[in-house]
Amino acid sequence: MGNNNDKETKEIGATESRLLEAMSAPISAAEALDMSFEPVPEYSAYAGTELEAKKNKAKMFDIIELLKTITDPEIPINIYDMGLIYKIDQKDNGDLYVEMTLTAPTCPIAGVIPQQVADALAAMEGTGKVEVRLVWDPAWTPDKLSDDAKELLELI
Repeated sequence: MGNNNDKETKEIGATESRLLEAMSAPISAAEALDMSFEPVPEYSAYAGTELEAKKNKAKMFDIIELLKTITDPEIPINIYDMGLIYKIDQKDNGDLYVEMTLTAPTCPIAGVIPQQVADALAAMEGTGKVEVRLVWDPAWTPDKLSDDAKELLELI
């Protein structure tokens, strides 16, 4: 690499640098299976404001139905049926805490979907402050797909 590329790589940051290096290195399929990647760090997306006093909080059924309207852009299946939502905690004041994952730690939309989820939930009547935490443990596997998602995948 020339000096400009070295400088650019240093400016990109450690995580991005490792990803770029991994993407440019020729590897065999067997080597790919043996590789262990450091996942993108866990982080949270926030949205919403406190729910006004005496307002009814959203029903869990409606929260889940809303999550079913958000799809993974790479796979046309909603994030709930994909099994990407691990936990939904709702406080008495309407605040929501959601833990979710993505299909892979190197997912290019890792910084986008959690914020989309937080914004969508915050816009829902009966919700207060929303935190959506992106987690990687446990790792997502296809067995987390709902039966509906498995049927859709067979059609694709």
